[in-house]
Amino acid sequence: MRWELLDEKHAAHWQPSGIPDEGMVSVAKGEITLATGLPMTGCKFPQWSALGLPGTDYAISYEAMRVEGEDIFGMCTFPAASHEAHATFVIVGWGGTLTGISSIDFKDASENSTRAEQRFANGVWHRVRIEVRPDEMRAWVNDRLVVNVSIKGRRVTLRPGFIDHCLPFGFATWNTMGKVRDVVVETLK
Repeated sequence: MRWELLDEKHAAHWQPSGIPDEGMVSVAKGEITLATGLPMTGCKFPQWSALGLPGTDYAISYEAMRVEGEDIFGMCTFPAASHEAHATFVIVGWGGTLTGISSIDFKDASENSTRAEQRFANGVWHRVRIEVRPDEMRAWVNDRLVVNVSIKGRRVTLRPGFIDHCLPFGFATWNTMGKVRDVVVETLK
């Protein structure tokens, strides 16, 4: 199965996450725009379960751009191996270079084995792919594998804070303006 979550059929389901002091969220012409918040802006797709989207054995692909700012953009929160557990793929957190998964065994992306460093220029679209299986997660940015982690027997949770407003699936920025487009979810064989 394959779902395009910004097509005409699904675009109306997106909504602001309700994070206090978030910037404006708009969905138009196949793009989500997340204006700079104080400090965070988020959006969510609450229809995930109602539309029968999977909790495991699936891939998310999307493109993200940091329009202005120097920190997190295109941060994606998603079901992680079940509909009860969730994780967040962070792009350029903690000062603008860190990527990784928050959280594994209660350690966020800055503290666990998924931590990687990468620089991103503003005004450039970046391709992201996240694969979720019962025992592992992988993520690529611009075809570069940045996360390859076993989650078998490990506790996958969200980082404490307002990221839970993006459940069950959504995107967020931190002190930046960002855009997201071409959001596709597909089952894995």
